[in-house]
Amino acid sequence: MTRRISTLGWPAVALAVFATAWGGNEFTPLLVMYRQSGDMSAVTVDALLFAYVLGIVPALLIGGPLSDRLGRRPLMLPAPVFAALGSAILAAGAGSATMLASGRVLSGVALGLSMAVGGSWIKELSDADGAPAGTGAKRAAMSLTAGFGIGAGVAAALAQWGPWPHVLPYLVNISIAALAAVLLVASPETRARQIRPGRLLDDLKIPAAGHRRFLLVVLPVAPWVFGAAASAYAVIPALMSTRSSGMPIAFAGLCCVLGLAAGFLLQSVGRRIDRPGSVRGVVVALVIVAVGMALAALAAHLLTVWAALLAATVLGCGYGMAMIAGLLEVGRIAGPDDLAGLTAVFYGVTYLGFAVPAILAWISETWVSIGYPTMFGFGVVAAVICLAVTLIGHRTGADRIDPDLAAESASGPLASLPAPGRESCELDTATR
Repeated sequence: MTRRISTLGWPAVALAVFATAWGGNEFTPLLVMYRQSGDMSAVTVDALLFAYVLGIVPALLIGGPLSDRLGRRPLMLPAPVFAALGSAILAAGAGSATMLASGRVLSGVALGLSMAVGGSWIKELSDADGAPAGTGAKRAAMSLTAGFGIGAGVAAALAQWGPWPHVLPYLVNISIAALAAVLLVASPETRARQIRPGRLLDDLKIPAAGHRRFLLVVLPVAPWVFGAAASAYAVIPALMSTRSSGMPIAFAGLCCVLGLAAGFLLQSVGRRIDRPGSVRGVVVALVIVAVGMALAALAAHLLTVWAALLAATVLGCGYGMAMIAGLLEVGRIAGPDDLAGLTAVFYGVTYLGFAVPAILAWISETWVSIGYPTMFGFGVVAAVICLAVTLIGHRTGADRIDPDLAAESASGPLASLPAPGRESCELDTATR
């Protein structure tokens, strides 16, 4: 009976994770639609893409430690509810930047809780069911990846060809999230409520965040994770809105799906590229990002469909390699007590990359003479500078990691904090 209950449990949690990931990314291909409505400036629309980071980061940093104290269910149950509320507000606030921002923040809270708590819960339920090592992490990451990719693709298709383009895409997510919330109640708890003498604030302290290698090797690549992704499926579709055969929303969805698929495929070989004790993985990631930025500059100049799709695909590869390389580095740096927290810090920095579209739009509006080809050119330079910082940091001692600590981290479960495409990593190491 226990085996049957746990088997029924993890799919319910996975559905909740899927629903929140869907809610987090359904807005992205619709950016073109909101720009074309004329009610908001390009800067405002791109800032709305970033707004959900305001919900993700606090939920990431607090959700994990709080679920260690209170259990998984109390922290995960609100996630699909927040996802549904976020989508409802987005559907009702088509012309209001304030309502759209509020909906995005709620979507971010839902996604942050799913990444911090849902991944751990799925892993624990899978372990209790006797699944092979790494199965729970793969299930959690597959749920996120499917939600991100399918959510964006379906939302784009419905907004492009379906009725009520400002409403229907969100109604689908509300329905899925509502079903997930009902099923989630029956999932068994895997972590008993803990009575700890310390304060929750003490649990949020992450000493490993000050590690020299984290500062000089991991942080330089972290913002490029979603900086590259956002450029692929937010900036490039915006530039191509009048050059996409009258289907700008569908084209935005295609860029999003291509970028995520490319990232997923590269992550399947990313662990083989990375080598402990070196910075090969990070270097490869930054080189791909630099090439992607160069191709984006070319696409912004040519404004042809194939150049845009090529740039989006390469930037997606940069996103995927930067993600897996950063997570592998975090797994080696952090000790058992810091792994979840340090991964949360890493994810928090990666999501800062969603500010890239808003920054570029603001520069474009403020200094009209600076076009997107030039700004992407600056992106190439910035990626090369980050590459130099990584190489210099590595050569000046940032490569020194306690072998015992690295061994402990490598054998732990790094994947309880999954990301889009993360299932392909098959890491046997843990997080949020």
